[in-house]
Amino acid sequence: MNIHGKKVVLRALEPGDMEALRSYHNDPEIGNLVGGWSFPISSQEQMKWYDRTVSDTNNHRFAIETKEDGFIGISTLTNIDLKNRSAHHGIIIGKRDLRGYGYGRDTVMTTMKFAFEELQLNRLDGDIVEHNIPSLKLYTEKCGWVEEGRVRQHIYRNNRYYDRIIVGILKDEYEEVCKQNNYWNS
Repeated sequence: MNIHGKKVVLRALEPGDMEALRSYHNDPEIGNLVGGWSFPISSQEQMKWYDRTVSDTNNHRFAIETKEDGFIGISTLTNIDLKNRSAHHGIIIGKRDLRGYGYGRDTVMTTMKFAFEELQLNRLDGDIVEHNIPSLKLYTEKCGWVEEGRVRQHIYRNNRYYDRIIVGILKDEYEEVCKQNNYWNS
């Protein structure tokens, strides 16, 4: 089942996406903006990751696709905890020239819709490197997430330490954002 937003479709990752995803992973600009990626990966390592990923039911990774540009990034729901109704969310828009056109916002809103309305989760959390201001604004200003705390000097990039900002949103907060912005009805 593909998950349709206003601008993007979230679909299953396919083997054909792996080369583009590997290029995003190996892009120093993207690596500087995310917390977990630190080392270059090979095609073989990328395919091993894919093989492990496709059968993992506690972690969902979706290809972000647009009609015009095809595969542009990845959206994740990881550490899914069905007992406590929570998960961790993150996105990467890998095609630099497509940032700033609303694909990130639509991806977050579409992922939240799936998480809260289909999976019946109650909470999503995420983390953002403190110098990644566009992501912080996306989540907190455009999508209704709340900054919940910081892990001080947690990420080392470019010869210095940065805080990891913890953000989260609850199902009722998502519903309020949708209502205030008339998101799914506009």
